[in-house]
Amino acid sequence: MLKPWLIEGRREAGCDEAGRGPLAGPVVAAAVVLPPDYRNDILNDSKQLTERQRNLLRADIEANALAWAVAVISPAEIDRLNILHASTHAMCLAVQQLQGPKPDFLLIDGNRFYNETDIPYQTFVKGDATFMSIAAASILAKTHRDEIMVQLHNEYPAYGWDRNKGYPTAAHYDAIEKHGVTPHHRRSFNLYRQHSLFE
Repeated sequence: MLKPWLIEGRREAGCDEAGRGPLAGPVVAAAVVLPPDYRNDILNDSKQLTERQRNLLRADIEANALAWAVAVISPAEIDRLNILHASTHAMCLAVQQLQGPKPDFLLIDGNRFYNETDIPYQTFVKGDATFMSIAAASILAKTHRDEIMVQLHNEYPAYGWDRNKGYPTAAHYDAIEKHGVTPHHRRSFNLYRQHSLFE
């Protein structure tokens, strides 16, 4: 059972990101402030849900959250900052884009966070499976990023981004080796399959 808050009565924003591991596409983060009485029986860590469940929850969260925002960091910016800093920068941007009264506290998924805001925070390993607001942020980040990758697939269909969402699958490596890299690939990542020295 997910927890509705860390401290009852405090305005808490849950923050999470999607897309740290892919070879291509942006990293996307979300910040969500839920009403104290918000409940949805299927709300969970986005990785535990089907695509249909995530999309249903996205609509419900966007309609009923007290505030929500999504921030997108491009592959070029990921290459400039490194993926860890890009991920936390995206979360900070999402927090800064929240409409209405700013949160009193941030609940951050993960174990490292570079705070660019003046809002106190706490990190939580597996926070998206612990707190409702972080789970909600994970769903918004994941669904918004998936939508972007499907749009990019229409531009570069050879890479299968509608299916692999830019992650390092065998088919994605094959496409890079056959067609080369695109402007949406992360140049700071190893974009080629690692072959064993003993092959």
